[in-house]
Amino acid sequence: MVTPSSRASKPNPHQSDSNQPEEAATAIKKAVSTPPAEGIEPKTVKPRVDGAEAVVGFQLTKEMAAAMAAVYTAPEKTALRDIAEASFGPPPPHAETVHGPDDRVRITATSTYPWRAHASLLITAADNSQWIGTGWFIGPHTLMTAGHVVHIKGSGVAGRDGWVKRIQVMPGRNGAALPFGTVTSTSFRSVTGWTNSASGDENFDYGAILLPTQLGNTTGWFGFGVYSDADLLGTVGNISGYPGDKPGGTQWYDARKIAAVNARKVFYDIDTAGGQSGSAVYRIINGARFAFAVHAYGGATTNSGTRIITAVYNNMIAWKA
Repeated sequence: MVTPSSRASKPNPHQSDSNQPEEAATAIKKAVSTPPAEGIEPKTVKPRVDGAEAVVGFQLTKEMAAAMAAVYTAPEKTALRDIAEASFGPPPPHAETVHGPDDRVRITATSTYPWRAHASLLITAADNSQWIGTGWFIGPHTLMTAGHVVHIKGSGVAGRDGWVKRIQVMPGRNGAALPFGTVTSTSFRSVTGWTNSASGDENFDYGAILLPTQLGNTTGWFGFGVYSDADLLGTVGNISGYPGDKPGGTQWYDARKIAAVNARKVFYDIDTAGGQSGSAVYRIINGARFAFAVHAYGGATTNSGTRIITAVYNNMIAWKA
């Protein structure tokens, strides 16, 4: 029998955790956090009516396989590896995956919204090893990402586990070009369901990066919301980020309808690769972008992200305050 006292003492895996002292914050309880209004220059890129971004060369089907094979050459290796390998080993058992022909399209207009709201991350772990990942703005000084981007679990390497030392944030990066410069953060957030579990519980694999500047006021940010199973199963998921199997620091995009959901995860056949851990999985509503998951894992037939449920949403609101 569950008594009120035993229920109260049960640990909350969504309890916010930080590598820095933080004051308690009260979450605003509402269904959706909206992105900034249009009008921030450079001009916002208008999405298509089918729920995907208006990316030249992209189609919302896999029929473009033959044409893609002719356009894109073999992936170019980079010197740094995906941050997921730090926790899960090489190659990670849940590595982000390209299923069949590679549908991803390179984004070159990275100084325009929404592409500039995605950031390439250079992560320095506690042992000074360096890794790559992706983050996205949810407010003037806050980016969301995967929990394993900010807190490494079960690496087996002496001095590596735990909170990372610092993250260099490069919004809208396009190879060597950094249209908004770079900002280094040493302040991170996640939840105890990730940080306190022995090897990291993928159901709670989400975190945040807090910047010492208000760079998000320049780049803009994504809205985010809590949506029903039926709503998500009828929507198109969009993912853009910085995969390590493409030329270093280049941003790549893909989209597909959501394949399945459960209480804490969202599953989709959207092509990604290592380095995109932490990307936004977002939808387009009336021309505005709203995230509903944080991309974190791969699989044989679908990749997956940590679903934004009410507890996740409340933490995000607190972290962006």
